[in-house]
Amino acid sequence: MTQSHLCDQVHVDLKDRSYDIFVGENLLDNAGQYVQPLLRRPRTVIVTDETVARHHLPRLQAALKAADIDCDSIVLPPGESSKSFAGLENLLDQLLARRLERQDMIVALGGGVIGDLAGFAASIYQRGIDFIQMPTTLLSQVDSSVGGKTGINTARGKNLVGSFHQPRLVLADVTTLDTLTPRHRLAGYAEVVKYGLLGDADFFGWLEQNGTALLAGNRQKQIYAIKTSCLAKAAIVAEDEKESGRRALLNLGHTFAHALEAESGFGETLYHGEAVAIGMVMAFDLSVKLGLCPGTDAERVRQHLTAVGLPTRLRGDNHPVAQIRMTVDSLMHHMAQDKKIADGRMTYVLTSGIGAAFLTQDVDPEQVKTILAESLAENSA
Repeated sequence: MTQSHLCDQVHVDLKDRSYDIFVGENLLDNAGQYVQPLLRRPRTVIVTDETVARHHLPRLQAALKAADIDCDSIVLPPGESSKSFAGLENLLDQLLARRLERQDMIVALGGGVIGDLAGFAASIYQRGIDFIQMPTTLLSQVDSSVGGKTGINTARGKNLVGSFHQPRLVLADVTTLDTLTPRHRLAGYAEVVKYGLLGDADFFGWLEQNGTALLAGNRQKQIYAIKTSCLAKAAIVAEDEKESGRRALLNLGHTFAHALEAESGFGETLYHGEAVAIGMVMAFDLSVKLGLCPGTDAERVRQHLTAVGLPTRLRGDNHPVAQIRMTVDSLMHHMAQDKKIADGRMTYVLTSGIGAAFLTQDVDPEQVKTILAESLAENSA
């Protein structure tokens, strides 16, 4: 067993669906000691993708076998294309072929795509079986692995089909971040910044001072940032598990971001975290335009995201998103498919300043169109 030198723990309090998040080094190598107490019989099926499997699957398999846990594995193609009806059908068929039983456990080893897809499959396989999240990207460690949101994308939008299905455990091993490209680490960092912007101004200030070191691989700073993000999300999820109210604050920047992703085809041109970075800037700019937020706060957000290398607009920044042909009308069309629409009205996450996000439906669509038009026009030829 490999010793974990650094490890922190966060508890998600959901009564009989409560679980723990462990954040630290070498957790995959010690996975057996965390997984074994949760099993009704010693059998698991690991769901992962080809990229993650090359780097991390042997480590996890060895750890589970050392704990006398039988583990089969399903390796899927990487990327958002797997998070689809066809991808879901393929995964369910493979689970059925392996004769997985209701007392067995699915282990989701990968980023947000694998976590969302495997979690959704677990929620509907034989009307629901347990699963564990072992996120391997910064984005999934701070966001998608926590809170029980699972689902797939459709041609009409992102995550429009899914379920709430809480994991039994989350193991976030920061050593997996070493295998990410700088671009993938940056995309995940956008979600870390989100937690500071929506409710913790001090944390955002800490990120302004420490974000570069975190992204460069400083273990203690990575663990602190991931734990702080998970604590923030755990508190919100415990209060509003199924997003009937306050949990929607976690969507800061996401209404814009999901429209941008839909326009870009959910592919390599624009990663989710990159879309969130642009979307958060739009949310702050809209808040300034509505007289709700100081312009200096919006500028701080833009400066920090730019300083670490994240895109903040749809044109310029030498980012591939600048090559996508999109219009204000097309983006508004995608936003109209958003899950946060109630009684035909969009709920926006706006802000009165850094660390002070709030929900409102009192937004003139023409003001939103202006923000989109300004982002599309910046530095365009």
